[in-house]
Amino acid sequence: MKNALSRVGFLLALFIVISISAKADEIKPDTVEIGIYVTSIHNIDFANREYDITFWLWLNYKKKEFDFLRYLEIPNAKSHVYEFVAVDSTDKEISIQMKVQCVMKDSWRVERFPFDNQRLWLTIENSQYDAKSLVFKVDTIGGRFDRLIKYSLAGWKIDSCKITSGLSVYETAFGNKTAAKPQSIYSAFKMRTSISHVAPELLFLKMFIGMYIAFLISYICFYIKRSSFDSRFSLSVGALFATIGNKYIVESSLPESTSFTLVDSLHGLTLTFILLTVLATTISLKIGSDNKKYNVVSFDMMTGQFLLFIYVAANLYLIWDAKYG
Repeated sequence: MKNALSRVGFLLALFIVISISAKADEIKPDTVEIGIYVTSIHNIDFANREYDITFWLWLNYKKKEFDFLRYLEIPNAKSHVYEFVAVDSTDKEISIQMKVQCVMKDSWRVERFPFDNQRLWLTIENSQYDAKSLVFKVDTIGGRFDRLIKYSLAGWKIDSCKITSGLSVYETAFGNKTAAKPQSIYSAFKMRTSISHVAPELLFLKMFIGMYIAFLISYICFYIKRSSFDSRFSLSVGALFATIGNKYIVESSLPESTSFTLVDSLHGLTLTFILLTVLATTISLKIGSDNKKYNVVSFDMMTGQFLLFIYVAANLYLIWDAKYG
């Protein structure tokens, strides 16, 4: 009888332990209400893949252990500084308001530059407590950007802004040997801001006008008499070096990219047609020397108009594809 009672007691205790463990697993994480108001986005640096952002951030939560003054993390920031920190704590809730200045790192998409659209990401997490302990709830009341931000975003405009709460997954347990698998999941507040150039056409003209003038200088060679062949070759060679110089100047303001960009396509196209101009000049001189009766002027005019037409058509296609494709 005693053995039967001990077995029943053991099974009852085991059931209680399993029930407590199940309830512990069902415990919901605490909610942290978070809001943001951006006052400035500036110093957009393509070459160094970074930009600066200044914003007001506020958080409301109950557990003091979260301590966002110590554990607030911005994973994609090179550096960040807190200013004007205000903490209001009661028995039931803690409210933190602060001004944050960040130098952000980002990857620019320059394949269509200057007709590009960039996405700026801002992610906020708690470095000590994962998604089992806390989740972010976005404060959606009010605006997201200061009305004067357009002055700090010199040359750029904001197309859209999306604020969400989600999860950040790290493929590591950070040394936790009791973890079921090498993975850590943290709740994350994410803001995605899409920006584009205010006047991409004017920026395009400013950057590539030197290249087009260089090609036109080379094209003028078709209107120079065959007797002045030295001038024809000199102009073409000068246009060639001018295009190469323009290419280096434009690329100095862009980050290194392994993909073939619009800048590469236009400069490569221009260099090719300048070389074709030199080739056409050489053929014209050869034909004129071998056949005195051949009308070299007609050859120059036909070749010049053909190369100009193909060059303009190819440029229009590449620009249209970058802007609307």
